[in-house]
Amino acid sequence: MKFFIDTANLDQIKEAQDLGILDGVTTNPSLMAKEGISGDANVIAHYKTICDIVDDNVSAEVIATDFDGIVKEGEALAALNPKIVVKVPMIKDGIKAIKYFSGKGIRTNCTLIFSPGQALLAAKAGATYVSPFLGRLDDISTDGLQLIEDIRLIFDNYGYPTQILAASIRGPLHIVNCAKLGADVITAPLSAITALLKHPLTDTGLATFLADHAKANAK
Repeated sequence: MKFFIDTANLDQIKEAQDLGILDGVTTNPSLMAKEGISGDANVIAHYKTICDIVDDNVSAEVIATDFDGIVKEGEALAALNPKIVVKVPMIKDGIKAIKYFSGKGIRTNCTLIFSPGQALLAAKAGATYVSPFLGRLDDISTDGLQLIEDIRLIFDNYGYPTQILAASIRGPLHIVNCAKLGADVITAPLSAITALLKHPLTDTGLATFLADHAKANAK
């Protein structure tokens, strides 16, 4: 399973890259705004910097919601760097744009997926990734993991190459459960990824080993 980090914070991206397990980055206008990045020129410069850090797969989201606007923005983003994946919303003109981008060899990430039917449409249009939002479904008392399971079944039934990119990850259990269900990718905050490192028995075991080593060398 691929690990993406969901942020526009360069320090967190660098930390995840240094960890040695990072496969990509997902961003959106909200994450850019959180880092105080505004204005087209600054946003573009930030995308270029992210591409300099990671090996591949930098999802850059379009703002337009009409076909012509999505295509114009998407082509401009894709031209920035071969690592860019154009992030397109799950709307009618978004699906049309994904079909267009697919024919041009431009990779896409269809975002804001909340149902198996939406994922199916995106896959048929040729999306590289679909992004089902687990956490937001959980927030309204709906089983987000069931959505992952349903999409996996549909894609496997028909051999769609579109990858399932589990998004809106809330914590390490989401990551593990997505892996068990066969999600191709997760995108998560750095805190959720590094939480996978932690287990109390690891901490106590290491403390015991170090204490025993200190005793043995004190003799």
